[in-house]
Amino acid sequence: MTSRIGVVTFPGTLDDQDALRAARLAGAEPVSLWHRDKDLKQVDAVVLAGGFSYGDYLRAGAISRFSPVMETVVEQARAGMPVLGICNGFQILTEAHLLPGAMLRNDHLHFVCRDQRLRVENADTAWTADYEQGQEISVPLKNMDGRYVADERTLDELEAEGRVAFRYLDVNPNGSLRDIAGITNAAGNVVGLMPHPEHAVEPLVGTGRTDGLGFFTSILKKLVNA
Repeated sequence: MTSRIGVVTFPGTLDDQDALRAARLAGAEPVSLWHRDKDLKQVDAVVLAGGFSYGDYLRAGAISRFSPVMETVVEQARAGMPVLGICNGFQILTEAHLLPGAMLRNDHLHFVCRDQRLRVENADTAWTADYEQGQEISVPLKNMDGRYVADERTLDELEAEGRVAFRYLDVNPNGSLRDIAGITNAAGNVVGLMPHPEHAVEPLVGTGRTDGLGFFTSILKKLVNA
């Protein structure tokens, strides 16, 4: 049976179709999920895609966190369901307290859009198993509120427990503390990052490389072998 990967659409989501396409290219069955519907349609994993849900009012992700679908996503994530938050999805995961820390306005106060080199710091999560620790990849980055922050104790815990999943290379594009581009929860089933792997799954578009496809092949293998 083909694994089903659900992608949630909120008002203002931009990259849901890209994420659905990435899931299909990896060999999964993509399933569209609507923010007002608590039913996850029996999916095996969930992606919270990028965009500007609810116009980023109050704080990026702050309103989406209270959408009906998130009640089920939070419950299932805590029970072990794999969840990936990309850009705005990462912001929603922090607002929902599935991941620690918060996302603030870029330190230079400008929107950034560029191809971004990353180093894989943790290749043992449900979403990164097809990479190798230390591997360098390049995926698009586009955000205004992409600066990851947390208190020193939390940052030290993330480092000590190997929960920094990705780190920026060459340049820190938004002022994120310790060059953190993405993190995971302790169980490794919930991952959030600011760059957009779903835009790097075909040679024709994005970076011209397929460095982001590994997120989706990783979770597919995880589900098949579960």
